[in-house]
Amino acid sequence: MNKKRFLALLLAALMLVSVLAACSKKGGETAQTPGGEGEGEGAPAATTVANKDKPLVWFNRQPSNSSTGELDMTAMNFNPDTYYVGFDANQGAELQGTMILDYITANIDTIDRNGDGIIGYVLAIGDIGHNDSVARTRGVRKALDTAVEKDGAIDSAAVGTNTDGSATSVKDGTLEINGQTYTVRELASQEMKNSAGATWDASTAGNAINTWTATFGDQIDVVASNNDGMGMAMFLAWSKANNVPTFGYDANSDAVAAIAEGYGGTISQHADVQAYLTLRVLRNALDGVDVDTGIGTPDDAGNVLSDDVYKYNADERSYYALNVAVTAENYQDFLDATVTYAPVSNQLSADAHPTKNVWLDIYNSADNFLSATYQPLLQNYDDLLNLNVEYIGGDGQTEGNITNRLSNPSQYDAFAINMVKTDNAAAYTGLLNQ
Repeated sequence: MNKKRFLALLLAALMLVSVLAACSKKGGETAQTPGGEGEGEGAPAATTVANKDKPLVWFNRQPSNSSTGELDMTAMNFNPDTYYVGFDANQGAELQGTMILDYITANIDTIDRNGDGIIGYVLAIGDIGHNDSVARTRGVRKALDTAVEKDGAIDSAAVGTNTDGSATSVKDGTLEINGQTYTVRELASQEMKNSAGATWDASTAGNAINTWTATFGDQIDVVASNNDGMGMAMFLAWSKANNVPTFGYDANSDAVAAIAEGYGGTISQHADVQAYLTLRVLRNALDGVDVDTGIGTPDDAGNVLSDDVYKYNADERSYYALNVAVTAENYQDFLDATVTYAPVSNQLSADAHPTKNVWLDIYNSADNFLSATYQPLLQNYDDLLNLNVEYIGGDGQTEGNITNRLSNPSQYDAFAINMVKTDNAAAYTGLLNQ
């Protein structure tokens, strides 16, 4: 081989090596191998991650059968990096019921507005097919002794109106207070669904209280609600002006502030902890580290949660925040519901935790708790955790209003999903499986 030909071949070989090296560094749809340390010397080669294998967290609405409450474990085991984040619904429901009972007991001399010996209450039900709503209805009825068992559990059905106490889904309860016996009656309850099909609807609750007061008048001594959005609608429409205590759930900032004006109380489901967990489990999966990092075990920035604010159920692959009662005694500590939880408010290093893209939806952009409390918290945490989150707001009525905006899942590294209905997990996993 002559010298010129040898040099030409050598030059061609060097050019080929250069092209191959450049191609190996191109982004496209490649992603770092889980557990890798990023590009650089000794780093693993980039690999394509299928959408079905990307981290997924269900939040606020746990995949489950809306009739039985049975968890959808197919959805919960969609892939090894799938989890649920919510709160302990049963613990919170019992806490709400106890809060109402404690208020009645402490104010028994004035609570019975018409002096008929019957403590009458009305109940706003959020969504009869939502396991959290079911739990809260049961919690109130259990605490006030109006519960009736059906198929081995407290009946959570709405009674409509129950003027004479003859409804079959509830019974007249009795309370012994200071040596005197009082009757407790659920005068009315209904699912707050608007004409378009959206549940947990505040406007519907505001209309309902006006209808109920026209029927029951001064028989209503207490107003109870499955959430603060509906509770505040009833408080502002009627109970505030009539000095009737109203109890909700969620510790929304407006409801907490209203305690100073007579709102009876609410339950904080530690939305600050929930929002952190929602994004933290994704961050951990994207970093390829143990899921407990920054949760039960301190991370490299010192973030860690104590076991009195959350629990983890390994069988259900679910993280649950614990609840706190917010009343006149402590409401000033909860006035701003959008402040991050101090023990997990430390910024992660961008070098060790590079920015990743997350698709996240809120089932109903009009939902007071999710839009005014949960999403602002998520937006505070996404910066701390170096996550570039795209927030999608649904209409609260159809999954299609949300899923049709997940047309290109390949551009995201992880997903956080808040369904309209708990039965509909397959509508999302079907898209990720394509």
